[in-house]
Amino acid sequence: MTSSLDIAHVVRALTGGDLPDSICVLSGAVVDSRRAQMGSLFVALAGEHADGHTFVTDAFARGASVALIDRPVAGDHSTVDLRQPMDLASVELAPPLCLLVEDTLLALQKLAAYWRKRFTPRVVGITGSVGKTTTKEVVHAVLASRYQTLKSAGNLNNEIGLPLTLLQLTPACERVVLEMGMYARGEIATLAAIGQPQVGVVTNVGPVHLERLGTIQAIADAKAELVQALPPSPEGVAILNQDDPLVRAMAERTLARVLTYGLNTQADLWADQVVSSGLGGIHFALHYGGETVSVRAPLLGRHSVHTALRAAAVGLAEGLDWSDIVSGLTSETHQLRLVAVPGPGDSLLLDDTYNASPASSIAALNLLAELDGRRVAVLGDMLELGSATEAGHRQVGRRAAEVVDLLITVGQLAEIMANEALAFGLSPDQVVVLPDVQRAVDRLPTLIRPHDMVLIKGSRGIRLDRLVDCLSYGRTNAED
Repeated sequence: MTSSLDIAHVVRALTGGDLPDSICVLSGAVVDSRRAQMGSLFVALAGEHADGHTFVTDAFARGASVALIDRPVAGDHSTVDLRQPMDLASVELAPPLCLLVEDTLLALQKLAAYWRKRFTPRVVGITGSVGKTTTKEVVHAVLASRYQTLKSAGNLNNEIGLPLTLLQLTPACERVVLEMGMYARGEIATLAAIGQPQVGVVTNVGPVHLERLGTIQAIADAKAELVQALPPSPEGVAILNQDDPLVRAMAERTLARVLTYGLNTQADLWADQVVSSGLGGIHFALHYGGETVSVRAPLLGRHSVHTALRAAAVGLAEGLDWSDIVSGLTSETHQLRLVAVPGPGDSLLLDDTYNASPASSIAALNLLAELDGRRVAVLGDMLELGSATEAGHRQVGRRAAEVVDLLITVGQLAEIMANEALAFGLSPDQVVVLPDVQRAVDRLPTLIRPHDMVLIKGSRGIRLDRLVDCLSYGRTNAED
């Protein structure tokens, strides 16, 4: 069998049929027809705003060879119905070709699981309420210091993105780092069944998605699905946050070897002497098995030492020596979520607009507190906190009152932060309440002074990334 994904592999995965290898090698899988190129496999998914079936013709026009569909579509292509038993050896599998299946999402996942089983890399799964993506980036940097390592791209951490990542596997891949997100119980179990991780990292448990799951314990139960899916020791390793009681308790839910990390000496791997240099990174000492290693890493804020601990723990679990681990931790290749970009009047924008929770917002405010200059925080709504919505926004508002010289809130929920900050010491002329991103675009240029340090953070749904774009490029319309 070939080591490159081809049409025959797709049909084998979805039907179990025994086919000869195809000469039509596929260049990768996409779910957005605009990303299709020569040889792509296009998976037509029905989303909230668009149905991929309406873009099959566009995908073929851009060079796609095969499309997975779960209802017939018109166009100049052949269609093979994989829902019915047939003599596949007599079927013409030539592009442009539509393969008709019962459910395209399930077909994508089945194909990814099939492709994953063809190779033997060690797979690291990462989950948690906060810090997954940054942890993924630093874990990748550590493992890549020795191994050929594949990682989830961007935020491809769900039931669609994780399979797309696994379909990039080749025989050269020695390690794979997969971010695993979730919205409901059972989703991480599904992702683990597809990716088959041997190493599982849990960052923390917080109220993110509390609106969907109801209780913090329910969130912990959902995150624990990763460590429950790991193989027994010694092959399986669960890397758990000793500083988070709900994560620490997951040690009782796994047959894997447990390696704990944290900021206290009870952890297997622990750190102290943590010093933040603001945008200059952090210094700390790592302790493990009687050894002590000093590290200076280009991570932002004292809280980032937990990210470094997770990555170092993965390195230790995967047999790296300290020189490899430190090389990865000090690499400048990390694609950090919080990035500094130029703002108006020589101000500096700290763009942390990917998402927000009480914990991550307070961590960002803690970083802002370490910086010199007038400190401005632009904070948007934190979504999906359920019963913790008001308490979470109040908590962030209290910390903002201790840190900022000017607080600007964007959105209805964020107004709770403004009111709490006023109650805890900010004066009315230090607080500006705005209803939406467009009003923020209109007002901020008049509020920001030269050399200000401006933190911008909110949940993805509030779209404060548009505000950053406008302030960085001088645009005046948040919808552009």
